[in-house]
Amino acid sequence: MRFARERADADRFARALEPSPVRRDGEFADELVVVGALRELGAAGAPDLETRQRIRAEIAGRLETAAATPVRRWRPRTADLVAAALFLFLLLSGLTLVLSRNALPGDPLYAVKRAGETTSLSLTFGDQEKAKKHLEFATNRVTELGELAAEGASDADYRTAYDDFANDLRAGVTQLTAVATSDGSGAQQLSDVRLWARNQAARLAAQQSALPAEAASVFGDAQTLLGKVQERTSGLVARLNCYQITTGKADDLGLLPATGECTQRPAPSSGGDPSSAPTSPTSAEETTTPTPTGTQLPPSSDATATAGTPAPTGGLTPPPVFGQPPTTSRPPATSTSRPPPLVSIPPLLPGLPPIIIG
Repeated sequence: MRFARERADADRFARALEPSPVRRDGEFADELVVVGALRELGAAGAPDLETRQRIRAEIAGRLETAAATPVRRWRPRTADLVAAALFLFLLLSGLTLVLSRNALPGDPLYAVKRAGETTSLSLTFGDQEKAKKHLEFATNRVTELGELAAEGASDADYRTAYDDFANDLRAGVTQLTAVATSDGSGAQQLSDVRLWARNQAARLAAQQSALPAEAASVFGDAQTLLGKVQERTSGLVARLNCYQITTGKADDLGLLPATGECTQRPAPSSGGDPSSAPTSPTSAEETTTPTPTGTQLPPSSDATATAGTPAPTGGLTPPPVFGQPPTTSRPPATSTSRPPPLVSIPPLLPGLPPIIIG
């Protein structure tokens, strides 16, 4: 009701503002006075004819100037185009790499996945770190073999996964065994590789019960290769304390362990080795007096005993004998010369026999 009443008042006020020959009552007298004053004020402030013509001419002149000025269109520069293209390429490459994480051999994005692994390997520095990367990729291939068996892939897909697995495995084992045998202190590294190979062989063996016929041979080849890795690392660990660790020859898994007699390396000592200290040669005729110890007595001060004089008894010293030249008794001469010690020089290169002097 209130809204209707306000609407009726507004309509009456609008009709009161319209000119009418009929005189109206004084309902809106005060409001009409205000409206009339505003109309007079607006008419007084309106520009005259000359002012309106001047404003019109000025606006027309500005429009003509704007129409005569050529419009410069924005054109992209070459650098902007190259930057945009590079950004788009990186964006698409990143999305493709993310989508290819779960790609398997035979999928369109598997090549992109392998390219990403190659890029990651090229950004890794150091033979040991590169070897670990190769073994990490070989672990991924073992996982992919299990996923292919679950999806029923073709024989070509199995062979692709095995070939990539074998390449990464051989590269990683070759580099890591070379680093471990370079100074003979890589027993822990070789043990880690042997344990890794054992674990991967156990993963493959756990999946053989549900393998299709075309995958059995591939899994068997992978287990055979892992067995060779275990055998190789065990042989190298057994030779790490020998001067000759390897034969100097290599195959697809790296250096071959030596099979000859093992010449043990000397155990490292904290102090100096007295046997290796240089000694000056002594003459066979040169004698030295033995050093007295706690069980020896010092030599007697009376060295004037003569031949034929009986030895003193009862703890008494015999009187001196005059007229005979005194003789001086000396302790028995002992030779301190001994054969020079054997000097062993470690091999200059891995796989060479040691050099023994003496």
